Amino acid sequence: MSSTVGPIPEFELPDSCLAFLVHLDVEKGYSPATVQAYGRDVEQFERFLSRRDRSLAEPEGVDRDDVRSFLAELHRMGVRKSSMSRKLSSLRTLFRYLRKSGLATGNPMAGVGNPKQDKRHPKSLNVDQALAVMEAQVSAGPEGLRDLALAELLYGSGLRISEALDLNVDDIDPGSGILRVMGKGRKERIVPLSDASVRRLKSYLVQRHAFPVEPQERALFLGSRGGRLNRRQAARIVEHMAGLAGLPQSISPHTLRHSFASHLLQSGAGLRSVQELLGHKRLTTTQRYTHLNLAQITRAYDAAHPRSKKKDD
Repeated sequence: MSSTVGPIPEFELPDSCLAFLVHLDVEKGYSPATVQAYGRDVEQFERFLSRRDRSLAEPEGVDRDDVRSFLAELHRMGVRKSSMSRKLSSLRTLFRYLRKSGLATGNPMAGVGNPKQDKRHPKSLNVDQALAVMEAQVSAGPEGLRDLALAELLYGSGLRISEALDLNVDDIDPGSGILRVMGKGRKERIVPLSDASVRRLKSYLVQRHAFPVEPQERALFLGSRGGRLNRRQAARIVEHMAGLAGLPQSISPHTLRHSFASHLLQSGAGLRSVQELLGHKRLTTTQRYTHLNLAQITRAYDAAHPRSKKKDD
């Protein structure tokens, strides 16, 4: 069954699942990108079930074996364990909603655990690399000013790319030195603006009218056609700036956010403060960045301490 409900994109899903996505959007306040991610996960599971002659339209017919077989297929496809865990989380949330709404009584997710995660640390740049990206020789004109202002918000204030792209011109007052950001779950937080961000936002705002923008368009960051800049365009901008800076590796907008957190911790900022700046719900999420401090300390020890075995090698 195919339908479009409110702001929900068109998914091939039963009505109960479409209602679930509307629930996430309207009642839970999830961002459009998050709702779409849930929709893709649920739709993938529904397609898998259809090959087993089952459907989420009849949730009582879905059992734990279906979920485990779905996991096995994801593994064969080479899907990362973190992505598998996210898909399971989406399905848990779906069945919790179905049971609470009286649309299902069973819970096929019970007893299904997440796959053991590989130990992966966030990718980040060193300080010199980050500054090189911030000073990239972009093209002159409004698009170059936009690119520099966007990059500064990602690295200078640690914004998620979705948070930066959701900003409207009315949200920005560069002179205040702070920015109110609507984060995950539509939770507001206040982040500081660096001096460079203030300068570059002011320069960009002066030239924003040069885009073919309609008067009613309030998006801060605009694409070449005058509409709100999207995630794919933003990713290309950051990757292009990395190339201009001579970085040997490609980077994403999230790399700049990771670098923001890592550099704060390396400079002595407290973990709780960084958690607040990033808008992390759990401190354990922020703690992923502490491995960078540990590595830095270990290198200093190996280079300087007389008892270091590596120093003797």
